[in-house]
Amino acid sequence: MSNTETVNLDTCDREPIHIPGSIQPHGCLIACDIHLTTIERASANACEVIGRQGELLGRKVSDVLGHTLVHDLRNALASANAATRPALLMDVSLGQGVFDIAIHQYKSSVIVEFEPAPAAGQPLHIAREMIGRISDITDVDQLVKRACRIVAGATGYDRVMIYRFEQDGSGKVVSETKRPDLESFLGQYFPASDIPQQARTLYLKNTIRVIADAGGTRVPVEPVLDASGEPLDLSFAHLRSVSPVHCEYLRNMGVAASMSISVILDGRLWGLIACHHYSPRPLPMAQRVAMEVFGEFFSLHLQSLKERRRLAAVAGTREALDRFLILSSHHEDVGELLHQSLREFSRLLPNNGIGIMFDGKWTAVGTTPPHEGIPVLLDFIRSVSEGRIWATHALSQKVPAAADYSDRVSGLLAIPLSQTGSDCLLFFRKELVQTLEWAGNPEKTYETGPLGDRLTPRKSFAIWKETVKAQSQCWSEADREIAEIARIAIVEVVLRHNELMAGERRKSEVRQRMLNQELNHRVKNILAVIKSLVTGPQTEKNSLEDYVATLQGRIEALSIAHDQVARGDGGGMLADLLEAELQPYRTTPSTVTVDGPPIWLDSRAFSVLALVFHELATNAAKYGALSLPAGQLEISWTMDESSGCEIRWRERNGPLVKVPSRSGFGSALIERSVPYDLSGESAIRFEPFGVEATFRIPPPHVKAAMTKAKNSGQTSEPATARQGVLRTADPAVLIVEDQMLIALDLETMLADEGLSKVATTSSVRQALAQIEAAPPDLAILDINLGTTNSFPVADELHKRGTPYVFATGYGEGADVPVTHAGVPIVRKPYSRSAIVAALTAVLNGQRSGE
Repeated sequence: MSNTETVNLDTCDREPIHIPGSIQPHGCLIACDIHLTTIERASANACEVIGRQGELLGRKVSDVLGHTLVHDLRNALASANAATRPALLMDVSLGQGVFDIAIHQYKSSVIVEFEPAPAAGQPLHIAREMIGRISDITDVDQLVKRACRIVAGATGYDRVMIYRFEQDGSGKVVSETKRPDLESFLGQYFPASDIPQQARTLYLKNTIRVIADAGGTRVPVEPVLDASGEPLDLSFAHLRSVSPVHCEYLRNMGVAASMSISVILDGRLWGLIACHHYSPRPLPMAQRVAMEVFGEFFSLHLQSLKERRRLAAVAGTREALDRFLILSSHHEDVGELLHQSLREFSRLLPNNGIGIMFDGKWTAVGTTPPHEGIPVLLDFIRSVSEGRIWATHALSQKVPAAADYSDRVSGLLAIPLSQTGSDCLLFFRKELVQTLEWAGNPEKTYETGPLGDRLTPRKSFAIWKETVKAQSQCWSEADREIAEIARIAIVEVVLRHNELMAGERRKSEVRQRMLNQELNHRVKNILAVIKSLVTGPQTEKNSLEDYVATLQGRIEALSIAHDQVARGDGGGMLADLLEAELQPYRTTPSTVTVDGPPIWLDSRAFSVLALVFHELATNAAKYGALSLPAGQLEISWTMDESSGCEIRWRERNGPLVKVPSRSGFGSALIERSVPYDLSGESAIRFEPFGVEATFRIPPPHVKAAMTKAKNSGQTSEPATARQGVLRTADPAVLIVEDQMLIALDLETMLADEGLSKVATTSSVRQALAQIEAAPPDLAILDINLGTTNSFPVADELHKRGTPYVFATGYGEGADVPVTHAGVPIVRKPYSRSAIVAALTAVLNGQRSGE
């Protein structure tokens, strides 16, 4: 090392520090064959330390250590899982001394290390006491701070730091406990070169490293090479000597002894618990083992808390974006909303500035590039992002033009809001060197050793500070995850508005074609029924007026039946469905009879059976029992043992029945709808005395109900009257609905009714906050809100005397607590008339109660 000018900390990267050929002097080492029979290597001080005379090399291990100890060593070695965790024998008497012994096998050698064993306590007890003092901590910053104090108290080192690595390999002191007269390193950054790559690799293999005396001599291990020419690999040896360059670095700082404990998260080196002492200090093995156990628990606990913090940050992001989604439902101009929400977005990620380009308009808050630099920046982002999150901590290296303002902005994270990249949300960070602090005394001088002042931390920091100019703090994986969540939420709102503007016509055309096809078929059936009603036989005593009145009543009943079918997607009672379909054909009380227990059909079964019964009734009116005055139709149903429902249709006293010569659409619908759509069973028989049909509806689509549903075709007052009541009162309405699109549709319905004071929330917490801030006059509560329900909101409204209605897509299957048993339930999908009727009813009920 005569050429000292070229020696620096980078020299350590070229040193084979795992094969130094020497150990530290506070213990000794012997290396044996894998059978633990012959000593092949020994440190030069081995005879002196363990109290043996003569040459050790080539001697039998049992002759030197004794048969009993060799037996114990073999058992310990057999129990060791791997070289990374040597087996330990504590307080072993050997010769005139007591030793702590570590033994491990690595490659072709068994390495035995001996250290004098002072009375240092039991490792398990020490570790247990230390762990108990951090196990209840739930905050990352508090954990890091307290761990420093605990390690300092347990070991007695003058300074204990927790040192966190950044993504570029540099590090920062994030916690410190020190002697009062020492300068502070808290908040100080160290360059990556201060901890060479080889040392980082060994920190992962050997999680604790002790330097007893940075100025001590190195004890050689002899011979340096074995018979095959290989050096002894001391990667996992506690006594492995230290790089002279690193020792020089420590001495230049005034440090005489040190200990480092690796902090490993997800298999990666997160940082170190670094301890400094300003006089030589060998740490007994018992304390060292306790520190190793503590370090492993600290790593696990830190990882758990960091993951909890990440999840909380993500949850907070989702909550903030939920507020944005709700707010967007009240804005027609999504671009204007995005520009107005910029300060809210800035809270999602740590940043120094934020800007958004949308619809050709640029808005920015905080520290951002100059306005003239934005077009160049956006052009570059369009070329590289491909519609995905894109980030860099060194913007000027990617966009040369950004060098003009690198002292102002050096980091960028871009969230594209469109595939073309023309719309984009941008987060900016300042240059890192503007935020760095040298926390120690700037006038403090350090000893300059023979390797030069490059090996002082002040000098290495100054050099590193020059290398990180035009760079910002790196964007973490958590930052990118939150950005992706934000991108999805914002793009969803943008797409929603785009669909409403550009896609509504196309969707309307598709719906119109489907409606026309269905309407064509239904209208033909309706006309056939009306024809049968008009041309049906009449008794001679009926006058023309009676005939017209009867015909008019039947046609009105038919209209009610088809209205029930149209609203059947929400499910309903089987009896109500049959009543609506068959009412037009009840010429006498005995013409049509229905009998069966209260049965509830889900939305799918209700729709399918509405079509089936309509076809059966139409055919009966045209060709079957309902085409003659004496004809009779009997419909009955029962629940079977498997909770399915069997429905029987029987016609009597009609025309003579013949098997149809051809099967049309209607016949196929009757025979195949139930098996195909509901996985049930259908059977139709053309008996001479009348058609008989049997249908079985399986349990998923049917269940017993407590009471029959009310006739949904009846209304208590005209729609115009209901509309007038709400429009005149203009009550404040609270909507609790977790599906944004449904909430938007519901708001539109209320707006069409002239209601101007509508507030929308998506969760129980938001709803209760809204009630507290601005109590509503009425409320619409979706019963099911994801994994919870709206009953706590209903309880609060009930306590305040505020009327409300429930909404649900589960029909009669919605389980409502007894407290709210009398509250009206509106079925999904909503119809405007149903919503208006329900709100008017509870509003009128409140007034009558007053």
